[in-house]
Amino acid sequence: MRRLFPVTDETAARPDGGAGPGAHPDADREWTLQELATAYAYPAPAVGGGPRRPWLRANMVASLDGAAQHDGRSQPLSDATDMRIFGTLRALADVVVVGAETVRQEGYRPARAREAFAAARAAAGQGPAPAIAVVSASLDLDFSLPLFTAPLVPTLLLTGAAAAPDRVAAAERAGVRVVVAGEGAGADPARAVAALGELGMSRLLTEGGPRLLGQMVAAGVLDELCLTVSPMLTAGGAQRVAGGPSVPVPQRFALVSLLEEKGFLFSRYRRVG
Repeated sequence: MRRLFPVTDETAARPDGGAGPGAHPDADREWTLQELATAYAYPAPAVGGGPRRPWLRANMVASLDGAAQHDGRSQPLSDATDMRIFGTLRALADVVVVGAETVRQEGYRPARAREAFAAARAAAGQGPAPAIAVVSASLDLDFSLPLFTAPLVPTLLLTGAAAAPDRVAAAERAGVRVVVAGEGAGADPARAVAALGELGMSRLLTEGGPRLLGQMVAAGVLDELCLTVSPMLTAGGAQRVAGGPSVPVPQRFALVSLLEEKGFLFSRYRRVG
């Protein structure tokens, strides 16, 4: 892997914070998990202490022609390095927010503890693994799946006040914590982010799908996008990384970093302002 942006000279600090002798940060080499964790670190808390503001990051993959999926799944567009970054982003997060349709299509399982990140998570006051928070209006989910019955950290369900009571009861019987974050049947993105923050979860990561990400973009709550551009063409009518209606005015994001390996581009953008 090599870093294309920001550009550094040969005296620059390494991605792990070191300096002096050693591998140049822009050299084509395999980065350690610690280097990836440093490169993708969440913003530090504001000076003066107090509770952290929830920071919502998205991690998505897209083909060269803009497809977010192939045959309904994102995995065919990925590779080993993309999955290492995927695992690192999860290891940094307090909670992974995901739409119900993505849970069904991708066969979501509970997040697992990663020994390589155990000490860092403990030092940051985090549990052994991030919680999974499923966003659903219909609650049409199989609550007998391991995601709900055997998570290392209890799974959350973000929904609205008008959700079907029998489905809410089914979720609670399975040990799922139901969080009401909207007045209708579904969760409102801004209220969902705020509700997770009130639960002490400030490092938020969403893995989509496109419909959920589109709702977050429209609500103006997305702080950061980590987008892998896969060197593949798929054609067809697959969804983009963010779906739904367009926003009234395009939202400007600024490039923070750009990594490359084997033709895959790993970009990171933050919302301007």
